[in-house]
Amino acid sequence: MSDVEPRIDLSEYAAAVPQEVVDRLRAARRVLTICHENPEADALGSALAIALLVEANGGVATPVCADPMPAMYKFLPGMDRFRREPAADIDYDLLVVGDCGELERIGPVIESHRALFDRVPILDIDHHISNRHFGAVDWVDAHSSATCEMVTLLAWRMGVPLTAGDGMLAAALAAGVVMDTGIFQHTNTTPRTLVVAAALREAGAPISDIARRLYRLKANSQLLLFGRVLSRLESDCDGRLVWSTLELADLAAAGASSEESEGLVDMLAQARDAQAAILFKEAAGETRISVRTREGVDATVLTGTFGGGGHARAAGATVYLPLAEARRAVLARAAELVEAGGTTPR
Repeated sequence: MSDVEPRIDLSEYAAAVPQEVVDRLRAARRVLTICHENPEADALGSALAIALLVEANGGVATPVCADPMPAMYKFLPGMDRFRREPAADIDYDLLVVGDCGELERIGPVIESHRALFDRVPILDIDHHISNRHFGAVDWVDAHSSATCEMVTLLAWRMGVPLTAGDGMLAAALAAGVVMDTGIFQHTNTTPRTLVVAAALREAGAPISDIARRLYRLKANSQLLLFGRVLSRLESDCDGRLVWSTLELADLAAAGASSEESEGLVDMLAQARDAQAAILFKEAAGETRISVRTREGVDATVLTGTFGGGGHARAAGATVYLPLAEARRAVLARAAELVEAGGTTPR
Protein backbone atom coordinates (compact mmCIF):
# COMPACT_ATOMS: atom_id res chain seq x y z
CA MET A 1 0.00 0.00 0.00
CA SER A 2 2.74 2.47 0.93
CA ASP A 3 6.20 2.74 2.46
CA VAL A 4 4.64 2.70 5.92
CA GLU A 5 2.16 -0.13 6.23
CA PRO A 6 -1.16 0.91 7.77
CA ARG A 7 -2.17 -0.79 10.97
CA ILE A 8 -5.84 -0.89 9.98
CA ASP A 9 -6.39 -3.63 7.41
CA LEU A 10 -9.33 -3.27 5.01
CA SER A 11 -8.49 -6.37 2.97
CA GLU A 12 -11.43 -8.45 4.18
CA TYR A 13 -13.96 -5.75 3.33
CA ALA A 14 -12.20 -4.79 0.09
CA ALA A 15 -12.50 -8.36 -1.16
CA ALA A 16 -16.18 -7.62 -1.84
CA VAL A 17 -15.31 -5.03 -4.51
CA PRO A 18 -16.32 -6.60 -7.85
CA GLN A 19 -13.31 -7.61 -9.95
CA GLU A 20 -14.90 -6.13 -13.06
CA VAL A 21 -14.93 -2.69 -11.41
CA VAL A 22 -11.22 -2.97 -10.63
CA ASP A 23 -10.41 -4.22 -14.14
CA ARG A 24 -12.39 -1.46 -15.87
CA LEU A 25 -10.75 1.27 -13.85
CA ARG A 26 -7.25 -0.15 -14.27
CA ALA A 27 -7.67 -0.50 -18.03
CA ALA A 28 -8.99 3.02 -18.55
CA ARG A 29 -6.51 5.72 -19.57
CA ARG A 30 -8.72 8.77 -19.97
CA VAL A 31 -11.57 8.95 -17.48
CA LEU A 32 -14.38 11.41 -16.90
CA THR A 33 -15.69 11.24 -13.31
CA ILE A 34 -19.10 12.85 -12.90
CA CYS A 35 -21.30 13.68 -9.93
CA HIS A 36 -24.91 14.76 -9.70
CA GLU A 37 -26.44 18.23 -9.74
CA ASN A 38 -26.71 20.11 -6.45
CA PRO A 39 -23.72 18.13 -5.20
CA GLU A 40 -22.90 17.27 -1.61
CA ALA A 41 -19.81 15.82 0.02
CA ASP A 42 -20.37 12.19 -0.96
CA ALA A 43 -20.88 13.01 -4.65
CA LEU A 44 -17.94 15.40 -4.81
CA GLY A 45 -15.65 13.29 -2.64
CA SER A 46 -16.21 10.08 -4.58
CA ALA A 47 -15.78 11.80 -7.97
CA LEU A 48 -12.52 13.41 -6.91
CA ALA A 49 -11.31 10.20 -5.32
CA ILE A 50 -11.96 8.18 -8.49
CA ALA A 51 -9.96 10.77 -10.44
CA LEU A 52 -7.06 10.34 -8.01
CA LEU A 53 -7.21 6.54 -8.34
CA VAL A 54 -7.04 6.82 -12.13
CA GLU A 55 -4.07 9.17 -11.91
CA ALA A 56 -2.30 6.93 -9.41
CA ASN A 57 -2.65 4.19 -12.02
CA GLY A 58 -1.01 6.36 -14.69
CA GLY A 59 -4.16 7.62 -16.39
CA VAL A 60 -5.72 11.04 -16.95
CA ALA A 61 -8.94 12.05 -15.21
CA THR A 62 -11.35 14.99 -15.26
CA PRO A 63 -13.80 15.48 -12.37
CA VAL A 64 -16.99 17.22 -13.53
CA CYS A 65 -20.05 18.68 -11.83
CA ALA A 66 -22.73 20.55 -13.76
CA ASP A 67 -23.32 23.01 -10.92
CA PRO A 68 -20.86 25.48 -9.37
CA MET A 69 -18.90 24.25 -6.37
CA PRO A 70 -20.90 24.99 -3.18
CA ALA A 71 -18.96 27.34 -0.92
CA MET A 72 -19.26 24.99 2.07
CA TYR A 73 -17.01 22.41 0.36
CA LYS A 74 -14.28 24.71 -0.91
CA PHE A 75 -12.15 24.08 2.18
CA LEU A 76 -11.53 20.50 1.02
CA PRO A 77 -8.32 20.09 -0.99
CA GLY A 78 -8.86 19.38 -4.67
CA MET A 79 -12.35 20.84 -5.00
CA ASP A 80 -10.94 23.48 -7.34
CA ARG A 81 -10.24 20.72 -9.85
CA PHE A 82 -13.91 20.31 -10.78
CA ARG A 83 -15.00 21.52 -14.21
CA ARG A 84 -18.52 22.26 -15.41
CA GLU A 85 -17.94 20.42 -18.71
CA PRO A 86 -15.71 17.60 -20.01
CA ALA A 87 -12.38 18.66 -21.48
CA ALA A 88 -12.74 19.19 -25.24
CA ASP A 89 -9.25 17.88 -26.04
CA ILE A 90 -9.51 14.51 -24.26
CA ASP A 91 -10.85 11.39 -25.97
CA TYR A 92 -12.36 9.67 -22.92
CA ASP A 93 -12.48 5.90 -22.76
CA LEU A 94 -14.51 5.52 -19.54
CA LEU A 95 -17.19 7.54 -17.76
CA VAL A 96 -17.57 7.00 -14.01
CA VAL A 97 -20.84 8.23 -12.53
CA GLY A 98 -20.89 8.10 -8.73
CA ASP A 99 -23.49 8.54 -6.00
CA CYS A 100 -26.23 8.90 -8.61
CA GLY A 101 -29.34 6.72 -8.68
CA GLU A 102 -30.25 7.70 -12.23
CA LEU A 103 -28.17 9.07 -15.06
CA GLU A 104 -30.41 12.09 -15.60
CA ARG A 105 -29.36 13.47 -12.22
CA ILE A 106 -25.99 14.54 -13.58
CA GLY A 107 -27.80 17.44 -15.25
CA PRO A 108 -27.44 19.20 -18.60
CA VAL A 109 -23.99 17.77 -19.35
CA ILE A 110 -25.68 14.59 -20.57
CA GLU A 111 -27.54 16.45 -23.31
CA SER A 112 -24.74 18.84 -24.23
CA HIS A 113 -22.43 15.82 -24.71
CA ARG A 114 -24.90 13.18 -25.87
CA ALA A 115 -22.45 11.65 -28.37
CA LEU A 116 -19.94 11.10 -25.58
CA PHE A 117 -22.48 9.31 -23.40
CA ASP A 118 -23.68 7.20 -26.33
CA ARG A 119 -20.14 6.15 -27.26
CA VAL A 120 -18.21 5.68 -24.01
CA PRO A 121 -19.06 2.95 -21.46
CA ILE A 122 -20.29 4.01 -18.03
CA LEU A 123 -19.12 2.61 -14.72
CA ASP A 124 -21.90 3.22 -12.21
CA ILE A 125 -20.79 3.30 -8.53
CA ASP A 126 -23.54 4.04 -6.04
CA HIS A 127 -25.10 3.17 -2.69
CA HIS A 128 -28.73 4.14 -3.38
CA ILE A 129 -31.17 1.23 -3.24
CA SER A 130 -33.22 3.00 -5.92
CA ASN A 131 -30.33 2.95 -8.44
CA ARG A 132 -31.59 2.14 -11.95
CA HIS A 133 -28.48 0.26 -13.11
CA PHE A 134 -27.74 2.47 -16.08
CA GLY A 135 -24.09 1.54 -16.56
CA ALA A 136 -22.18 -0.95 -18.67
CA VAL A 137 -20.99 -2.03 -15.23
CA ASP A 138 -23.06 -1.31 -12.12
CA TRP A 139 -21.61 -1.56 -8.63
CA VAL A 140 -24.47 -0.74 -6.30
CA ASP A 141 -24.08 -1.47 -2.59
CA ALA A 142 -27.19 -0.35 -0.73
CA HIS A 143 -25.66 -1.52 2.55
CA SER A 144 -22.86 1.03 2.26
CA SER A 145 -23.25 4.26 4.23
CA ALA A 146 -21.77 6.32 1.41
CA THR A 147 -20.32 6.01 -2.06
CA CYS A 148 -17.10 7.25 -0.48
CA GLU A 149 -17.10 4.17 1.77
CA MET A 150 -17.21 2.01 -1.35
CA VAL A 151 -14.47 3.99 -3.09
CA THR A 152 -12.23 3.65 -0.03
CA LEU A 153 -12.44 -0.12 -0.43
CA LEU A 154 -11.86 0.24 -4.16
CA ALA A 155 -8.68 2.20 -3.48
CA TRP A 156 -7.49 -0.57 -1.20
CA ARG A 157 -8.24 -3.26 -3.82
CA MET A 158 -6.32 -1.27 -6.42
CA GLY A 159 -3.33 -0.89 -4.12
CA VAL A 160 -3.54 2.91 -4.02
CA PRO A 161 -2.47 4.25 -0.60
CA LEU A 162 -5.16 6.20 1.20
CA THR A 163 -2.44 8.80 1.80
CA ALA A 164 -2.28 9.51 -1.96
CA GLY A 165 -2.44 13.07 -3.23
CA ASP A 166 -0.77 14.52 -0.14
CA GLY A 167 -3.84 13.73 1.91
CA MET A 168 -6.34 14.78 -0.77
CA LEU A 169 -7.70 11.25 -1.26
CA ALA A 170 -8.32 10.54 2.42
CA ALA A 171 -9.92 13.95 3.03
CA ALA A 172 -12.28 13.64 0.04
CA LEU A 173 -13.40 10.17 1.08
CA ALA A 174 -13.80 11.08 4.74
CA ALA A 175 -15.97 14.10 3.86
CA GLY A 176 -18.44 11.85 2.06
CA VAL A 177 -18.60 9.36 4.91
CA VAL A 178 -19.02 12.10 7.52
CA MET A 179 -21.78 13.80 5.52
CA ASP A 180 -23.81 10.72 4.63
CA THR A 181 -23.69 9.26 8.13
CA GLY A 182 -24.53 12.57 9.82
CA ILE A 183 -21.24 12.38 11.76
CA PHE A 184 -21.80 8.64 12.34
CA GLN A 185 -25.23 9.18 13.91
CA HIS A 186 -27.47 7.74 11.16
CA THR A 187 -28.54 4.12 11.22
CA ASN A 188 -26.55 3.47 8.02
CA THR A 189 -23.37 3.57 10.12
CA THR A 190 -22.14 -0.04 10.24
CA PRO A 191 -19.06 -1.68 11.76
CA ARG A 192 -17.52 -1.53 8.28
CA THR A 193 -18.22 2.20 8.09
CA LEU A 194 -16.34 2.78 11.33
CA VAL A 195 -13.38 0.66 10.24
CA VAL A 196 -13.23 2.57 6.93
CA ALA A 197 -13.38 5.86 8.83
CA ALA A 198 -10.58 4.69 11.11
CA ALA A 199 -8.44 3.80 8.10
CA LEU A 200 -9.06 7.24 6.57
CA ARG A 201 -8.19 8.92 9.86
CA GLU A 202 -5.01 6.86 10.07
CA ALA A 203 -4.18 8.08 6.55
CA GLY A 204 -4.42 11.66 7.77
CA ALA A 205 -8.03 12.65 7.06
CA PRO A 206 -8.94 15.53 9.43
CA ILE A 207 -12.28 13.99 10.38
CA SER A 208 -12.89 16.26 13.35
CA ASP A 209 -12.29 19.41 11.31
CA ILE A 210 -14.41 18.11 8.44
CA ALA A 211 -17.31 17.36 10.81
CA ARG A 212 -17.00 20.78 12.42
CA ARG A 213 -17.01 22.62 9.10
CA LEU A 214 -19.87 20.62 7.60
CA TYR A 215 -22.15 20.47 10.63
CA ARG A 216 -21.12 22.99 13.25
CA LEU A 217 -20.11 26.17 11.42
CA LYS A 218 -22.91 28.24 9.88
CA ALA A 219 -23.00 31.73 8.44
CA ASN A 220 -25.40 34.21 10.02
CA SER A 221 -27.46 34.09 6.82
CA GLN A 222 -27.83 30.33 7.19
CA LEU A 223 -28.96 30.65 10.80
CA LEU A 224 -31.52 33.26 9.75
CA LEU A 225 -32.76 30.92 7.03
CA PHE A 226 -33.09 28.03 9.49
CA GLY A 227 -35.03 30.27 11.85
CA ARG A 228 -37.55 31.28 9.20
CA VAL A 229 -38.17 27.71 8.08
CA LEU A 230 -38.30 26.19 11.57
CA SER A 231 -40.76 28.87 12.69
CA ARG A 232 -43.39 27.43 10.35
CA LEU A 233 -43.00 23.81 11.44
CA GLU A 234 -46.26 21.86 11.17
CA SER A 235 -47.27 18.36 12.19
CA ASP A 236 -49.95 15.70 11.77
CA CYS A 237 -50.62 12.12 12.87
CA ASP A 238 -50.11 13.01 16.55
CA GLY A 239 -46.71 14.49 15.80
CA ARG A 240 -45.44 11.47 13.86
CA LEU A 241 -45.39 13.49 10.62
CA VAL A 242 -43.64 16.86 10.62
CA TRP A 243 -42.85 19.25 7.81
CA SER A 244 -41.87 22.75 6.90
CA THR A 245 -41.43 24.81 3.78
CA LEU A 246 -38.53 26.74 2.31
CA GLU A 247 -39.91 29.45 0.05
CA LEU A 248 -37.88 31.38 -2.50
CA ALA A 249 -38.67 34.52 -0.55
CA ASP A 250 -36.89 33.05 2.49
CA LEU A 251 -33.57 33.00 0.67
CA ALA A 252 -33.88 36.65 -0.25
CA ALA A 253 -35.02 37.68 3.22
CA ALA A 254 -32.15 35.85 4.94
CA GLY A 255 -29.59 36.83 2.31
CA ALA A 256 -28.83 33.13 1.93
CA SER A 257 -27.99 30.89 -1.01
CA SER A 258 -29.93 27.71 -1.77
CA GLU A 259 -26.98 25.58 -0.67
CA GLU A 260 -27.35 27.02 2.83
CA SER A 261 -30.52 24.98 3.27
CA GLU A 262 -28.25 21.94 3.75
CA GLY A 263 -29.06 20.35 7.10
CA LEU A 264 -32.56 21.79 7.49
CA VAL A 265 -34.37 18.50 6.99
CA ASP A 266 -32.10 16.85 9.53
CA MET A 267 -33.11 19.54 12.01
CA LEU A 268 -36.77 18.77 11.35
CA ALA A 269 -36.07 15.08 11.86
CA GLN A 270 -34.97 15.81 15.43
CA ALA A 271 -38.64 16.21 16.40
CA ARG A 272 -39.05 13.69 19.18
CA ASP A 273 -42.13 11.86 17.93
CA ALA A 274 -41.56 12.18 14.19
CA GLN A 275 -41.53 9.05 12.08
CA ALA A 276 -41.27 11.16 8.93
CA ALA A 277 -39.90 14.66 8.42
CA ILE A 278 -40.29 16.49 5.11
CA LEU A 279 -38.76 19.71 3.86
CA PHE A 280 -40.56 21.27 0.89
CA LYS A 281 -38.34 23.54 -1.22
CA GLU A 282 -40.03 25.91 -3.61
CA ALA A 283 -38.44 26.09 -7.07
CA ALA A 284 -39.46 27.60 -10.39
CA GLY A 285 -42.68 25.75 -11.29
CA GLU A 286 -41.77 22.69 -9.25
CA THR A 287 -41.14 21.57 -5.67
CA ARG A 288 -38.22 19.62 -4.29
CA ILE A 289 -38.71 17.43 -1.25
CA SER A 290 -36.17 16.04 1.20
CA VAL A 291 -37.36 13.25 3.48
CA ARG A 292 -36.00 11.68 6.67
CA THR A 293 -37.71 8.76 8.39
CA ARG A 294 -37.40 6.41 11.32
CA GLU A 295 -38.20 2.73 11.61
CA GLY A 296 -41.64 1.94 10.27
CA VAL A 297 -41.59 4.32 7.33
CA ASP A 298 -39.48 3.82 4.21
CA ALA A 299 -38.47 7.16 2.72
CA THR A 300 -37.99 5.62 -0.73
CA VAL A 301 -41.62 4.50 -0.83
CA LEU A 302 -42.74 8.09 -0.30
CA THR A 303 -40.30 9.68 -2.74
CA GLY A 304 -40.74 6.84 -5.23
CA THR A 305 -44.40 7.80 -5.53
CA PHE A 306 -43.18 11.04 -7.09
CA GLY A 307 -40.32 9.65 -9.20
CA GLY A 308 -37.57 10.13 -6.63
CA GLY A 309 -35.38 7.76 -4.66
CA GLY A 310 -32.61 7.42 -2.13
CA HIS A 311 -32.39 5.35 1.03
CA ALA A 312 -34.89 3.92 3.47
CA ARG A 313 -34.11 6.64 6.01
CA ALA A 314 -33.15 9.52 3.69
CA ALA A 315 -34.51 10.23 0.23
CA GLY A 316 -35.63 13.00 -2.08
CA ALA A 317 -37.65 13.84 -5.16
CA THR A 318 -38.65 16.64 -7.47
CA VAL A 319 -42.42 17.04 -7.69
CA TYR A 320 -43.46 18.80 -10.87
CA LEU A 321 -46.21 20.82 -9.22
CA PRO A 322 -46.34 24.27 -7.63
CA LEU A 323 -45.59 24.33 -3.92
CA ALA A 324 -49.15 24.28 -2.54
CA GLU A 325 -50.27 21.44 -4.81
CA ALA A 326 -47.12 19.41 -4.21
CA ARG A 327 -47.46 19.81 -0.47
CA ARG A 328 -51.05 18.50 -0.50
CA ALA A 329 -50.15 15.47 -2.60
CA VAL A 330 -47.00 14.55 -0.69
CA LEU A 331 -48.50 15.03 2.76
CA ALA A 332 -51.51 12.85 1.87
CA ARG A 333 -49.21 10.01 0.85
CA ALA A 334 -46.89 10.58 3.81
CA ALA A 335 -49.80 10.40 6.26
CA GLU A 336 -50.84 7.06 4.76
CA LEU A 337 -47.37 5.64 5.26
CA VAL A 338 -47.00 6.99 8.79
CA GLU A 339 -50.40 5.60 9.84
CA ALA A 340 -49.48 2.24 8.31
CA GLY A 341 -46.11 2.28 10.07
CA GLY A 342 -47.48 2.35 13.59
CA THR A 343 -46.03 4.17 16.57
CA THR A 344 -42.35 5.00 16.80
CA PRO A 345 -40.80 3.62 20.02
CA ARG A 346 -39.30 6.25 22.28
